Parts: sequence; structure tokens; C-alpha cells
Amino acid sequence: MGNVDATPAAEEAAKLPPGFRQRRGLNWAVVGLMYTSYYLCRYNFSYANKPIADEFHFSYEQMSTILSWNFFAYGCGQIINGLLTDRIGGKNAMLIGAFGTIVANVLFGAASFWGLLSWFSLLWALNGYVQSFGAPGFIKINSAWFSEKARGTFAGIFGFMINLGRFVANKVLPALLAGFVFLGMWHVPPQHWRVLFWLPAAVASVVAVLLVVFVRDTPEQCGYQNVFRGEADHADTNARGELGLVFRQIVSNYVVWIMALAYACTGAVRQAIDQWFPRYFQEVHHLNMTDAKFQWLGFLIPFVASAGSLTTGWISDRFFHSRRAPVAAGVYITEVLVLLIATQVTTVNWALVFFVLVAFTVNSTHSLLGPAAAMDIGGRKAAAFASGCIDAFQYFGAAVATQGLGWVLENKGWGYYFYYLVPFGVLGGILMWSIAHRKSLKKPAAA
Repeated sequence: MGNVDATPAAEEAAKLPPGFRQRRGLNWAVVGLMYTSYYLCRYNFSYANKPIADEFHFSYEQMSTILSWNFFAYGCGQIINGLLTDRIGGKNAMLIGAFGTIVANVLFGAASFWGLLSWFSLLWALNGYVQSFGAPGFIKINSAWFSEKARGTFAGIFGFMINLGRFVANKVLPALLAGFVFLGMWHVPPQHWRVLFWLPAAVASVVAVLLVVFVRDTPEQCGYQNVFRGEADHADTNARGELGLVFRQIVSNYVVWIMALAYACTGAVRQAIDQWFPRYFQEVHHLNMTDAKFQWLGFLIPFVASAGSLTTGWISDRFFHSRRAPVAAGVYITEVLVLLIATQVTTVNWALVFFVLVAFTVNSTHSLLGPAAAMDIGGRKAAAFASGCIDAFQYFGAAVATQGLGWVLENKGWGYYFYYLVPFGVLGGILMWSIAHRKSLKKPAAA
């Protein structure tokens, strides 16, 4: 690996023109908040899972059906909308997704007045599809604003913004269901679960206005020319890709599909944790969502997920010359060990510890294989479609695995929960190990 005199971020900072870092920071903050609000409009379901099932007497398999349709629609949308995003630009894509998720969440809350499984499934599938504009748009914008040498670190920050949305959801949404006192003066009574969908929609509406006002797709639109001189990926300042060329560039690269299959394994474990951990602790350890232990878990899961994203992204940039696969392979192996030990856990305190450890590992591979590897493969012209192809499989994997998990919980019980997740970690590790030797994820240029 050799000695490194300065980090990629430090080297980049020394070359940037005056004012660029501040303008990029503003752009980045608003885009990050927009994606954070997407997550509020997505992870609200995990807290509504048990209340919906209790109110309408839905089984584990029926609740898994709602989730599976959401994941499948999201995966299909990632491929279609990733390609579109490379053409229409990241900002437009994120605005389309914001409008769609606002509408879908409002209607999902209103669906509580009918209580039809088919209606819930259709609306949550719609939410999945429109939310799939978010990650490609986010990555498309930032592939133009960040140096090739700093994208692993960026991926860690990307993970932090995701987990900021989860942290807010984990703190605010349980409080809405239980009731709380605001600023020590106003008592807010317990709310119906439909508010868990209406409030995030209102937050996303406000942030969407900020996106319109402050965000630009590229540094050139803000007057910054040739910021990353000498980098082939930034040589062409036009970030809009021609659809046919982008499609051929990504689809013909076999590394994309290895990454995609590994990401399916990440999605299977990640969504099994994120969508079911509230119900696991409610039913297995009889915690209510206002319990101090549950509150700590709601804080620690996004905290360690952010730490894992930042740490592994930095390690891949700093010690592996921006190679993601070796680091991801090591994380998958660690995840398997954690899951195997977790199968033997019987107490609530140890269960809390191992949920946190699984969150650390699975979110580390989530950031490495999604934004970082996608930008490495696609560059600023094709980053969105590369992201879409890879991220789609995260949700295809989650759709299949969630449906299977629903059957396992219905017929075998929670005792098989961690066992069910182990094979996904094993397969992910094997896939990443198979390309760990590669120095570049791009397809070699034709002679």
C-alpha cells in the first residue's frame, strides 16, 4: 500500500478555487437534507408495521407483501430512473421523486380509512418507485462536485445523510405514537399511525422548495470551471449522458453485475434489520417504543451505521487506493460472524448489542457498493445509471428475502430470524472476494 503523505481530501482542498468548498457545502447540505426527508417518508413504515397489523389483523406474510411490493417497485425504478437521471440531471430527478413520495405518503395515511391490503400494497409500491429517483439524483449531482480521489469519503458522508433521516425517524415517530410534551409546555396526545406518513410528507415539501432555490447540478453552473484538472472523469464538463452510450457502457461491464448481486445480499440483511427491528423488540422482548433501551437502540443503529459508512469509505480511499471490493469483502465476513453469534442471544441487552453490530456491517457495504462504486464505474456522465443498476438489486434482494422472512416468522417464529440472514452475508463476501484484486472497476477501453 505504501506511505501516503496526505489524504485525498487534503490534496483536493489545496487545489480548489476560492469559495468553491463553501458553495459545494451549501449544495451538498440541501441535497443531503432532501435525501434525509426521503428516508423519513420510507422508514416510517417500520414503526407503523405493528399498529397496521394490529388494526387490520394482517399476518406477517401480509405485512411482508406490502414491503416486498415496495422493494420490487423501487428496484425497477432504480434501473429506469437511473438511466433517465443521467439525461435529465440529478436536481430534476430529485424533485420528481420528492413530489411523488409526498403524494404517496399522504394517500397511504388516508388509506387507513379503508384498510385494504391491496390498496396499501399499491400505494407503498408507488412510493417505492418514485423514491427510486432519489439515490441516482443524489449521486449524479455529487459525482460532478467531488474529485475521483475523494468519492469513498463522499460515500461515507452519503451514508451519514441516510442515517440522519433514520435517526430523526427513530426519535420522532415513536414519540408521535406514544404522545409527548413539547418544550415542557404543550402536551401532544398519542397520534394515530397515519400521522407517521403525513408529517414526513410535510417535511419533504419544505425541503423540496430549498432544493429548487439552492441546488445546482454541476460546479460549472455556479461559475467554477476546470475544478478537477487532470481527472479524465471531469474532462468533459457536460454531465448529461447520451442514453444509448450510457446504457452500453454500464450494461456491458460484468463488474456492475457482480456488484449488483452482492448488493442484493446487502439489501436482504439491511431491510430485514431496518424494517423489522421495532417489531422484533416489541414481540420478543416486550419493549414499548418509549422504553429507554429502545430509545438507545433508535439512536445507536443510525449512529453506528454512519460510523461504518464513514470509516470504510475512508479506509478504501486511504489504504486501498479507492478500491472498494477488498474492504467490502472483509465487512461481509465480519457480518457473517456477527450473525452467527447473534443466533445464540437470548437476553434483551445482548440482542441490542448485536442489532447494533449488524447495522454497522450492513451499512458499511451499503455505502461502499452503492454510491462509491457506482461513481467509480460510471463517472459523472453515467453515475446515475450505474447506481440504478447496482442499487436495484439491493431492493430485488430485499423483496425476495422479505417475502421469505415473512413466511419464516409466520411458520417458524423469531428464533430463526438471524439464521435466515447468514447465507446472504456469505454470498456477498464470496462475490466481493472474486473482484478484490481489480485496480479499476471501469470496463477497459476498446482498442
